[in-house]
Amino acid sequence: MSAKPTAQRAEKPKEKPIAGELFLRALADHGVDFFFANPGTDFPPIIEAYSRAREGKNTRVPRPILVPHENLAVAMAHGAFLMTGRPQAVMVHVNVGTANTINNLTNLSRDRVPLFLAAGRTPVTETGMFGSRNRSIHWAQEMFDQGGMVRELVKWDYELRQPAQVGNVVARAYEAAMTSPTGPVYLVLPREPLSAALDEEPAPAGPRAIPAPPHPDPQSIATLAEWLAGADNPLIVTANAGRDPRAVELLARLAQRWGIGVVAHAPRYLCLPGSHPMHLGYNPGTAVGDADLIIALESDVPWIPSVNAPKPACRVAHVGEDPLFLRYPMRSFRNDLAIVSTAVNALAALDAAIELIKPDQARVEARRARIAARAKAHRAAVAKQAEPKGEHITQGYLSRCIAGAIGADDILVNEYPIQLDHCAREKPGTFFMVSPAGGLGWGFGAALGIKLAAPERMVVAALGDGSYIFNNPTACHWVAQSLDLPVLVIICNNARYGAVRGATLSMFQDGAAGRDDGRFLADFGSSPAYEAIVGAHGGYGERVERASELPAALARALDAVRKGRQALLNVICPS
Repeated sequence: MSAKPTAQRAEKPKEKPIAGELFLRALADHGVDFFFANPGTDFPPIIEAYSRAREGKNTRVPRPILVPHENLAVAMAHGAFLMTGRPQAVMVHVNVGTANTINNLTNLSRDRVPLFLAAGRTPVTETGMFGSRNRSIHWAQEMFDQGGMVRELVKWDYELRQPAQVGNVVARAYEAAMTSPTGPVYLVLPREPLSAALDEEPAPAGPRAIPAPPHPDPQSIATLAEWLAGADNPLIVTANAGRDPRAVELLARLAQRWGIGVVAHAPRYLCLPGSHPMHLGYNPGTAVGDADLIIALESDVPWIPSVNAPKPACRVAHVGEDPLFLRYPMRSFRNDLAIVSTAVNALAALDAAIELIKPDQARVEARRARIAARAKAHRAAVAKQAEPKGEHITQGYLSRCIAGAIGADDILVNEYPIQLDHCAREKPGTFFMVSPAGGLGWGFGAALGIKLAAPERMVVAALGDGSYIFNNPTACHWVAQSLDLPVLVIICNNARYGAVRGATLSMFQDGAAGRDDGRFLADFGSSPAYEAIVGAHGGYGERVERASELPAALARALDAVRKGRQALLNVICPS
């Protein structure tokens, strides 16, 4: 008797890939580690793509991070970039979500930080396609030109039109973001093409080669070297040279070897170790007026023309990837020589060019000794400003106490209150400052992004009380708790917008506003118990009012973070 035939079970047809899957894979192929998402009704194809990835094997997609506010998502992506050197991705909900990114997108744009910013678009079709409009808001949320919202802030923007082109769109976005000078890009992703299935998966698109960063023109470097060799009081002013950690060592060597003073004016990165003998501090002040040669190295504002200016005989050179900052509508600093180059390439070339000249060593040694003496005198003078006023905590004293509490490898993120003269950092990659655009609401999110990308590091965010509010603290503390990202937030609480009051008094100190001490529209009045907000998210919080209590409070807060809890110090700094 023959065996009974085995029943044949039909295999389930393989699911066709959708464009959303290819989008996520293309991001991963281009080095994106994290996909920060604040979703809306445009996200179903992204959610489906991630759901399929979870069911599959060895599918490369960025790690999805749910973030409850778009401004926070962009700040976290910035922080992650600072640790990885790779652009990260943020996706938000159509035009309304895009609007909430613009503050920190402005920060990234002015700081030349690459970012994949994506947003859905209200469905193009009203009916007849998979993904057509099925919510009433889909009519009101449509714009004639959604990309126009951010076009001045991004290097490139594009709206996805065909599902099969999604890989090439990501590859093109990467080229635009990473070509010097780097910066953010914007992708608009309508729901219909993003959710469309493809009969066959297109070949991977990229990553393609990116042009090498610019090298300086040899003749221009030779001219600058000649000027340096003949100068009596050369000065380098920089804000962004330390973005590449290699530039810090090169600048330190160049300044010491050839006797060049350095001012880190409004630095966004550590550009020169604070203890370096050629470091003249953080305010160009009289150093600009005394110089006979100024090199503005990756410095958008090397001095404030209405406050101080170089003497007429002083030569001025601007060096950077965009030395003239052509995206700034108006910028009129004197300019005798402009050199397009990265800081690393320019510093290395300049050091070699000076060596070829063999400048008078006696002259070099004399100016080195003179600058070192000036730097030492500056440090002695500013040290007196770091003392408390009795038991009142000043910003200088707070800065000094933070410097004494955190380690050399710990990371300090500063959204205005820290005074670097009293909190000098020594190692590249341990200090980051809000961009020159100054959009408040960046520091807490950047600290969380840094911690996400470098969980082994201690991360401290110093914020003013106004900037803490701008950071959407409930969203930030929620992320810190849900993702287990313990960071320390220190609020310098003067119960006012200090920048607003300072600007008012700088113009109308002798006017009616001055008679009110510039407090109108600057004072907060009552100050809430900020330390209670972190407590609601399982963190450690403490209010500090007396100078004598500050060092121990810092130690307790840092200990809480080391034990895995987020922490916040509400430090009362009357001024």
